[in-house]
Amino acid sequence: MAEYTHPQGEEATEVMPELSCDDDDNTEDDEEQWQWMEEDSQQVACLFCDRLLSSVPATLQHCTAEHHVNLVDIIRKHNLDNYGYIKMINFVRSTKCEPSCLTGLPDAPLPWESEDFLRPVLQDDLLLQTDPEELCDNEGLRVLACPLSGAESHDALLQRARTMEERALRSEEALARAMDDLHKLKLLAQGLVLNTESSRSSNLGSVAELREDEDEAYFSSYSHYGIHEEMLKPQEGPRTRDGSFAVECGQLFEVHHLRMTHSARKVRTESYRDFMYSNPDVFKNKVVLDVGCGTGILSMFAARAGAKEVISVDQSDIIYQAMDIVRSNHLEDKITLIKGRVEDISLPVEKVDIIISEWMGYFLLFESMLDSVLYARDRYLADGGSVYPDLCNISLAAVGDTEKHQDHIGFWDDVYGFNMMCMKKAVVPEALVEVVKADTLISDPTVIQTFDCNRVSVCELEFATDFYLKIKNTTDCTAIVGYFDIFFDKDSSNKVTFSTGPQVTRTHWKQTVFLLERPVSVQAGEELQGKITVRKNKKDPRSLLVTFDLRDRKQTYSLQ
Repeated sequence: MAEYTHPQGEEATEVMPELSCDDDDNTEDDEEQWQWMEEDSQQVACLFCDRLLSSVPATLQHCTAEHHVNLVDIIRKHNLDNYGYIKMINFVRSTKCEPSCLTGLPDAPLPWESEDFLRPVLQDDLLLQTDPEELCDNEGLRVLACPLSGAESHDALLQRARTMEERALRSEEALARAMDDLHKLKLLAQGLVLNTESSRSSNLGSVAELREDEDEAYFSSYSHYGIHEEMLKPQEGPRTRDGSFAVECGQLFEVHHLRMTHSARKVRTESYRDFMYSNPDVFKNKVVLDVGCGTGILSMFAARAGAKEVISVDQSDIIYQAMDIVRSNHLEDKITLIKGRVEDISLPVEKVDIIISEWMGYFLLFESMLDSVLYARDRYLADGGSVYPDLCNISLAAVGDTEKHQDHIGFWDDVYGFNMMCMKKAVVPEALVEVVKADTLISDPTVIQTFDCNRVSVCELEFATDFYLKIKNTTDCTAIVGYFDIFFDKDSSNKVTFSTGPQVTRTHWKQTVFLLERPVSVQAGEELQGKITVRKNKKDPRSLLVTFDLRDRKQTYSLQ
């Protein structure tokens, strides 16, 4: 039977939280709690009296009929965005103002301008969870105001669902950028530590050379349950541009989160599962190493696919939950879990037949986890064995999206009447990770680099190559977008592949966008020629520096 390696011994494992999905003792209490929550969530307090209404639409109708206040008219009159709307609701509830206070307001200033009104007055206030844009949408109001029937109801609901989905996508992208900003702060702190040791900094260049304390920020980010939920759930997670605001206004942040929907398939996880389950001969009676196992999902796939033994390694504390998950699924006789970096530990076997890992980062190489996989390959993989996925490539395409360029770059030309063009020098070098609309692509994609994970060396992960983009439209090229494709190919009778490109179902990797400081004019049919150089940041080998030479312009971007 396989054993668990725990740094605090067997006694310590007993205090780790167990999964409780099969705990029958609490089932009845849980059902009562959910029933109470569901019933309570239907009650909406009126803004101006003690009346409790059954829903948000009922509350709006009540305010109009009884208090002669049409909230939609107020939202439109003062052009309230999400924040303004939330402030207005909390202002009314906290000051207990009369209805006439709202209807008699001048255009400006508004009495709820203070940031104090972002804090909810009532817990779980459904009015705060309502999108003002939806309220002001004529079709949305018609659906909210009265029930429809037949084809008319179906069409109205369908249109409303599409509108909500578009807004959800925008909110997800904004929230995702905030998460990225928080990660950048962690790496910045790590960089400060590295800079204090100048005698060693010139020698840094690979993940294997990092000390465990220097790498702590990276692994600690994978200790939080949310990131693993994000990687396993159908919907892949959001980012936000204004991370500081999101942190300061946590309640508001939660309100936006409640509006998000789940739409994308589990592209990555299902690809691994489909490959392993459809190629049982590859895994039958084999010894498998899972590098960076996380919750252990790939390890359990391998065990169910027929592996004789699976060794799962992860440095982050999520491995303790993986231990509980493996026990709950009765796979502890096949799966051994070890906490630590694969570069620092010793496996209980001399060689393994297969190495599996979900190592891919943004633009494929960000986070440099492939370094760890290649280290494990060179030290532990038996002759004739294989790393999966075994093939991957990086592609580029030209983007023509003047609206996006204006939003991120051109914005600084005139900020409320002030010239802030100097900010472009700071903004442009930050590569963006976001979903690119397929209809903004103005060239055919081109593959710039292909890696065979069974043969590539760590030094080959830094490269420079020329590229040519065949332009399809006469327009301005505003950015270059990069993405990657993954292949499970070697020895497989049923080959599996997935892409992270703009043309297919999106994944949590989205795409990497390199905005040009100045758009480049291109003609349909021409080949836009350039050169790309990808290298690691010597001070932080987990981050990337990407340089483009394009039309005699040279720009270096950072992914960190």
